[in-house]
Amino acid sequence: MKLLTHKLNHSSINLSVAAVLGIALMGCGTSSSKDPLVFETKAVLGESLYSDVNLSLNRTQSCATCHNPEVGFIDNRLDADGQTSAVSLGDDGISLGDRNTPTASYARFSPDFHIGTKQRFNSQQPDYVGELGGQFVDGRETDLQGQAEGPPTNPIEMGMADKASVVARIQENEDYVNAFEFLYGEDIFANSDEAYSAMAESIAVFEKTDEFSPFDSKYDRFLKGEYLYDPLSKSAAGKALFFSQQFTNCATCHQLHPNSHPQETFSSYEYHNIGVPVNDTVRLSNGKPANFVDQGLLDNEAVSENTARGKFKTPTLRNVAVTGPYMHNGVFRELKTVMEFYDHFLTNSEHVTNPETGESWGIPEVEDNVASTELEDGRKLSSSDIEGLVCFLRTLTDARYEHLIEENGIACLE
Repeated sequence: MKLLTHKLNHSSINLSVAAVLGIALMGCGTSSSKDPLVFETKAVLGESLYSDVNLSLNRTQSCATCHNPEVGFIDNRLDADGQTSAVSLGDDGISLGDRNTPTASYARFSPDFHIGTKQRFNSQQPDYVGELGGQFVDGRETDLQGQAEGPPTNPIEMGMADKASVVARIQENEDYVNAFEFLYGEDIFANSDEAYSAMAESIAVFEKTDEFSPFDSKYDRFLKGEYLYDPLSKSAAGKALFFSQQFTNCATCHQLHPNSHPQETFSSYEYHNIGVPVNDTVRLSNGKPANFVDQGLLDNEAVSENTARGKFKTPTLRNVAVTGPYMHNGVFRELKTVMEFYDHFLTNSEHVTNPETGESWGIPEVEDNVASTELEDGRKLSSSDIEGLVCFLRTLTDARYEHLIEENGIACLE
C-alpha cells in the first residue's frame, strides 16, 4: 500500500537552527539527533501502525487484516466453504467473532455517538429521534480513536494482554519511538495509557484521510458532470427508485444529506432492528450458547432502555457492492438477497423465501422491537426493480474497487 509519506526536506530546513530558535517543526516535539524521521506526521505513523501485525499477541494480525485496504476495508479471508467469512478469525487462529466486520471506508463521517434528531430526506416517515452515530455496529465507541483502542486488547481479536504490552511492542521499533516522541512529546512513553491513546489517535488520523473516503465512484463522477447514467439503463432506474419518496423506503435510513450533496455517505447513522435472523452457521462455529441473543445497541453502556434490543447502526452503502456478506452478522451473501429480504415485509410480496437457501427468511433474532413502520413503507418491488437498485448500488463503488464487482446474474449494461 502506498505510504502517505511527506518527508522533511533536510536540505531546505536547518534543524539545528530550528532547535536553537525553539521552533516546533510539527506535532508536539522538537528536532533532535534522532532525525531523520521515518514517520513524520500522525497520518503516516497511523498508516504503519494500521498494518503492523506486531501489535497482536502472535504477530499475525493488524487492523488491515480485518479491514483490508485492497478490498474495500473488509475482512476478505475465506471460510471453510471458500467464501468470504461472515465473521473474523482472531490472532489466536481459533476465536471467531459473532458480528460481521464492517467496512472502515467512510467511517470518519459517522458522528460521535449521541442522542439526537435526524432530518430525513425523500421519505414519508417523520424525522428520526434517538441514538445516532458512534463506531462499531452498536456505537459503543464514540469516535474513531475509541474504535482503534479496542481490537489490540480484545482477547478474540488481536489478543494483547493489556495496553502496556501493546506499548512495549511499539517500543521495539526505533522509528516508532522517534515518531511518538516527536509527535506527542519526549515523555510520551512515561505513561502507557497515554502512549496507547497516541497510537489510537494516529490510526484515527490515518482513517480520516482520503485513502478511506475518496468520493470518486461513478455516482460522485455523475455529480461532477464526469459520468452520465444512461437514462435507459438499470442503474438509472435504480437511482430513481432509491431516491423516490413514494415507491421505496431506501432513503429513509440511507440518505444523510439533501439530494446531490458531494459528501453523501448513504447512511443516516440511525439505529434500527430490521428483523435480521440468526446466522446459524456462525453460531455453530463460534461456540456461542444456544440461548445467546445479540442485544445490538443495548450492548452499548451508554444505553439502558430495552427498546434498544436488536437495533444496529445503519451502515454506509459506499462500496456495498464489494463488501459482502451483509447485515450485522453476515447472514446474506448477495445484494439481491438483501433487496428481497427488505421487500418481504411488504404486503403481497412474492419474495417469501431466501433465494440463497430456498427456505423461509427465519424469525428475527429479536422479535419484539422490529422497525415495522419503516420496513413496511413503500410498494412491492418487481424483479426488475430489484435489479435496478442493485445496479445503482454498484455505482457507489470507489474507482479503485470497481474491478471487484461481480455480476452474480445481474448484468447492468451501463
